[in-house]
Amino acid sequence: MDSAGQQTDGARGGDDSAPAPPLDVRWIHGSPSAKHNTDPDIQVHAYDEHTVILRQNMAIDYEAPFMFLLFGTARAVLIDTGATASADHFPLRRVVDELMDSWLAGHPRDDYGLLVLHTHPHGDHIAGDGQFTGRPGTEVVDASLGDAWDFFGFHDDPDAVARVDLGGRVLECLATPGHHEAAVTFFDPWTGILLTGDTVYPGRLYVEDWPAFTRTVDRLVDFCGRRPVTHVLGCHIEMTREPGRDYPVRTTYQPDEPPLEMTTDQLLDIRRAVESIGSRTGRHAFDDFVICRRDTPERGAVPPDGPARGR
Repeated sequence: MDSAGQQTDGARGGDDSAPAPPLDVRWIHGSPSAKHNTDPDIQVHAYDEHTVILRQNMAIDYEAPFMFLLFGTARAVLIDTGATASADHFPLRRVVDELMDSWLAGHPRDDYGLLVLHTHPHGDHIAGDGQFTGRPGTEVVDASLGDAWDFFGFHDDPDAVARVDLGGRVLECLATPGHHEAAVTFFDPWTGILLTGDTVYPGRLYVEDWPAFTRTVDRLVDFCGRRPVTHVLGCHIEMTREPGRDYPVRTTYQPDEPPLEMTTDQLLDIRRAVESIGSRTGRHAFDDFVICRRDTPERGAVPPDGPARGR
């Protein structure tokens, strides 16, 4: 797909022998007082002409999840819908409609569709689904294991690489359980971006199924070894820039956030961390992430970091 939105051969991911440039964006990260927060309800960052990254304002919900809008020649896909259902408080559909109208003004076509997919079905990733109910030309795929796996075809082969064609832009989709049994990771050859949801991100990696998570990390490492991955993008930032230190749960002001984007080298760090943890339960802090095992809690133990809604 070229700058005019026409299909071209190959991916735009670029030379995998050199590190990709940073996203070059400062994300909205809350304020000392939510009452005086002046950030937009949703931050909009155009990664390129056909790729938009969105972040929900922490004053609306402390989870501040990221969402992704990718344009193809036939339809766009929105990956995740945030942590708040109310369009009055969290106007996701309005923002998406405006972005699509703007894109279509530069790339006119009839019957342009919208597909809504998810990284997994926790509440902070699906709350806005209802805003797209009844939207013309829109398909919302339920994030539950049954519906999502039916859509991707993972029931027949959980190890398959499903392909979602947007027109000139084909996403590669993998079942990546561990954080949640229905977790899905998306690779976009156009940008080289790997979208990992809550499986991999600079924060607390909550693991519900340790053997599944271990297999998923191994699979992602192997997958990235055969793809020109530019950035690994999860859906949250919870770490500080101080190695091994994260912000407390429910924090609504994170002025010292590291970048959202991670690298395949950091994915290798996660695999080494998994190996070092072995059979030990509980919380394990590393420089760029914290792994919190919830699959086999110690008797009478408080869950790592206390309650974390949706994660």
